[in-house]
Amino acid sequence: MWLKIKVWTKVTLFGLLFLYVLIFIYQNSDKTAKFWYWRHREPEPSVLVLVLCAFLTGVVGTVLLRTTFKTLRQIREMQSRSRAERLEREVTEMRSKAAMLRTKPAANDEGSASAPADPMI
Repeated sequence: MWLKIKVWTKVTLFGLLFLYVLIFIYQNSDKTAKFWYWRHREPEPSVLVLVLCAFLTGVVGTVLLRTTFKTLRQIREMQSRSRAERLEREVTEMRSKAAMLRTKPAANDEGSASAPADPMI
């Protein structure tokens, strides 16, 4: 039952929207508007053409803006990832150097016990 109500509500809303679009087209099909875009140039296109161009311009602008923000976010993520990888490499190098400093070659004299190296120097 609720599914039928939901479907009929959507059908009714889309029908009303379609009816509004038809009335809008009929009312504005013969109207013209002055459109200024440069000095001494004011063509008089149809209102429908002007509305369509404005709508498409908004869509293209929105897509470009969204793409720009996505690209900037990807660049920031890439920079932080590369920074983290660089720090990880540096830590690995430091640990390997510290391990090399801790290991001492075996002494020829077995009687002499050497103290372990202090890593906090």
